Amino acid sequence: MDTRRTFSREFKLAAVKKVIEQGLSYAAVAKDLGIRDNLIRKWKKSFDEDGTFQAAVAGSQSIQAELKRLREENRQLKMERDILKK
Repeated sequence: MDTRRTFSREFKLAAVKKVIEQGLSYAAVAKDLGIRDNLIRKWKKSFDEDGTFQAAVAGSQSIQAELKRLREENRQLKMERDILKK
């Protein structure tokens, strides 16, 4: 008797991100993950409908912006520290 496999939401989102962000084909990602490509298409459609993917992308962009700001602040603090050492 076959048992139905279930996948976590994070797994589904990661698979869809590989297709969207990395530009890989559905078939390549599906083969890599050991699933059928129509599953990834279905997951992408459901994420598009409920707005999950857009929220994840927006969250990722805000994280990138925060990281950029922190790196700039870190650079500035290192410069100030070096000036005080001299």
